[in-house]
Amino acid sequence: MQTEGAVAITAKRLTLALCAAGVVGGAVGAIAVNHNNATAAAEAAAAANVPAPASVPAPVAATPAPVAGNATAAGLPDFTKIVSHNGPAVVNIRVVGSTKAQQRQMPQFDEDDPFFEFFRRFQQPQQPRGGNGGRGEVVYGAGSGFIVSPDGVILTNAHVVRDADEVTVKLQDRREYRAKVLGSDTKTDVAVLKIDAKNLPVVPLGNTRNLQVGEWVLAIGSPFGLESTVTAGVVSAKGRSLPGDSVPFIQTDVAVNPGNSGGPLFNTRGEVVGINSQIYSQTGGYQGLSFAIPIDAAIRIKDQIVATGKVQHAKLGVSLQDIGQDFADSFKLESPDGALVQNVERGSAADKAGLKSGDVIRKVNGQPVIGGGDLTAIVSVAKPGEKLALDVWRDGKNVEVNATLGSASDKAAPADRNSLASNDSGAKLGLALRPLDPMEKRQSGIPSGLLIEDAGGAAQMAGIQPGDVLLSVNGKPVTSVAQVRDVVGKSSKSVALLIQRGDDRIFIPVRIG
Repeated sequence: MQTEGAVAITAKRLTLALCAAGVVGGAVGAIAVNHNNATAAAEAAAAANVPAPASVPAPVAATPAPVAGNATAAGLPDFTKIVSHNGPAVVNIRVVGSTKAQQRQMPQFDEDDPFFEFFRRFQQPQQPRGGNGGRGEVVYGAGSGFIVSPDGVILTNAHVVRDADEVTVKLQDRREYRAKVLGSDTKTDVAVLKIDAKNLPVVPLGNTRNLQVGEWVLAIGSPFGLESTVTAGVVSAKGRSLPGDSVPFIQTDVAVNPGNSGGPLFNTRGEVVGINSQIYSQTGGYQGLSFAIPIDAAIRIKDQIVATGKVQHAKLGVSLQDIGQDFADSFKLESPDGALVQNVERGSAADKAGLKSGDVIRKVNGQPVIGGGDLTAIVSVAKPGEKLALDVWRDGKNVEVNATLGSASDKAAPADRNSLASNDSGAKLGLALRPLDPMEKRQSGIPSGLLIEDAGGAAQMAGIQPGDVLLSVNGKPVTSVAQVRDVVGKSSKSVALLIQRGDDRIFIPVRIG
C-alpha cells in the first residue's frame, strides 16, 4: 500500500519531483474535459446565440452515453453537466495496511545522480497504531477511482492499493463497501477492485486516439482531503515517456495533487480518457505538469485481470536508443526519427523476426515511431502472441519486418554478439585502435572488435573513452583499422559507433565533417 505515491528527480541542475497522487480522505477522482475542433462549431454557435448541432459520439458498449459540456457565451467549456452526471461514478478509496522498516528498496545511485531522487516515492506521514518494537506499523492511505460496470468493478492506480490489507470504497452518496482487489499491475500502475453492489452509476469510456493536444480536460478529486474538488486544464502532450515507466502518458496542466490518484480524466464529451497517476513537482504538490494513464491501456489491463486475475505483458526482445541529428546523418535518414536497435536478445521475438543491431524502426503497424519510448509504449500494452509489422531502415533502404511478440516472463538470453554492428573513424576520429587479442576476447566474451587504446579529437568530445571496444561503424561490423577507415571515408558528416563499455552497448555519434 502506498499512502501518497510520488517520484522525484532532484539534483544540482535538475530538481523535479514525480509524485503519484494518493492521500487520506476524499471521495471521487478526476474528470477531464476535451476542447477540440469537434466542439469548435458548438462554441461558435453559442457565442452567436445560435443553437448548435449535437455532436455526441456513439456510446461505448456497456457504458452510458456521455454527457457533453456546453460552451459558454465566451467560448469556454461549461463542465457543470459533466460533473453532475459523472460525479456519482467517481469513488473515494481508503486503505489500511502494514509496512516494515526498509521494506522498499530503490536502485543504487550516487546522491549527486539526477535520478537518485527519481525512484523515491514520497509518502504521506504514516499513522502507526500501537508499538511493535520497530517490526512494522499499521498505515492508512487513500486515493480515488471510478466505476466501470454496474456490478461494482472499479479502476484505480496500483500504488493506491499496494500492500493493502483492507480496502474501503466510499460512493458520492456516502455509502461504503468493503472492496476486493481483483488484481493489479505495477508496470502500468493499474488496479481493478470489486464491490458487492448492483445498479451502480458508471462512467462512459472514450479513447485516446482521437484526443488532441490543446483539448480541454477536467479532474475531480480530493486533493489534500478536500472532497469533490474540480479542476480543469488542457492536454499538453500525448505519448509522453517518463524514466522508469513504459506507459505512453497523457500530459496535462490540470491541477492534480495528492488525493487525485486513480481518478478519471474526462474530455468535454464526458468520456474517460485517462487515469490520473503522477505529477512532476519540486514540492510534492501541483506545479503544472500532470500525467494520466491512457484509458485504452488501462482497459486492456482491466480485461486481463477480470478474465484471469493476472496480467501478461509482451516482449519484443530489443534494447533501444533514440536518434539525434548525428545518427540521422550517419544512417542517411531524412529526419532524426525512429528507434535505433542496440541489442537483440537471442531467441527473442525480435531475433526470430530478423531484427539486427543497427536497424532503425520507423513505424509499427503503420504508426510512426519518433523515439524508443514510442515502441516501448506500444509493446507494453500488447499481449503475447500479437503481431507487429515493423518498417525498418537498414543499410540505407526500407525493409519490412514482421514479428510475433513473446512474453515478458520468458527468460532473457544473452544478446547475440556476432550480430552487433560497430563503427569507428580511425585517425579522422582521433582514435588509436588495435584488434582484441585472444585472451581479451575470452575475458570479455566479445568474439571480435577493436580495442580503443586512446581517444582524442572528435571521438573524445563525443564521449568515447580508452578501454571501450569498437564493434561497428554505421551498422557495419569492424575487425580491422582498415575497415574503419573504409567506412569513415565514405561518410561525410558523422558516423555512428557501436561501443562496448563493460556490460553495456551504446551507439555514439561522432562528427567528422
